[in-house]
Amino acid sequence: MKTGPNIDPGDRTEIEAAVYRRLIGHLRAHPQVQNIDLMNLADFCRNCLSKWYIAAAAERDVEIDYDQAREIVYGMPYAEYKQKYQREASPAQQAAFEAGRQRKL
Repeated sequence: MKTGPNIDPGDRTEIEAAVYRRLIGHLRAHPQVQNIDLMNLADFCRNCLSKWYIAAAAERDVEIDYDQAREIVYGMPYAEYKQKYQREASPAQQAAFEAGRQRKL
């Protein structure tokens, strides 16, 4: 068994890909977790994952646009996801988001 830093780079990539797929599956299974909650608690959200997907694709000379990346992450077109699951942010959520933005400045 390989351990720690001795993991083959190919195995590491496969493991990381499996973790990514599990994270995406988990987020799809829990649409009640709003993006603003993710941003307020973890400083990333589904849209961030979509942007990271685009960046990783570009590093490999693969062109993908934002709508395509969001459909990959959300598991459906963003407009459909938004209609089904996205709620209006509460004043408390909006205040927490703005406070987090101010801390970054």
